Amino acid sequence: MDIYDYGVKTIDGQHKLLGDYKGKVLLIVNTASKCGFTPQYQGLEALYQKYKDRGLVVLAFPCNQFGHQEPGNEHEIQEFCSSSYAISFPLFAKIEVNGANAHPLYQYLKNEKPGVLGSRGIKWNFTKFLVDKTGKVVKRYASTDKPEALVEDIEHLL
Repeated sequence: MDIYDYGVKTIDGQHKLLGDYKGKVLLIVNTASKCGFTPQYQGLEALYQKYKDRGLVVLAFPCNQFGHQEPGNEHEIQEFCSSSYAISFPLFAKIEVNGANAHPLYQYLKNEKPGVLGSRGIKWNFTKFLVDKTGKVVKRYASTDKPEALVEDIEHLL
């Protein structure tokens, strides 16, 4: 399997195949609305606006596994992202990224790009994975890596 074989559920409940994003550079992020890193939504939206016409797509996957910082349902998450950050990039249904119920997409991402010292687990909200136009997971970024720090890597792939 490659990344394009995975199906995900959009924030409004529709099934979406990642194969629909073939030929695009993807920035996949696990997000939360009540986290110290939540302001990164602004930077993610800025990246999306700057590079979407060149082929970048930001994919946000809300997750409540870290400090219960995403307690809302999909409607509440969508409303928050829209009203607080004017998010226009794709939002997906809330998922788990670690443990026995981790979404298969995140199992794949973690295997393709382990973290520091080979750790597989996601450490916190706003961990980011950069995927090239061929579907290869090329880099993993920590929560502390601000979206604007990814510009050089993104431009290199576009």
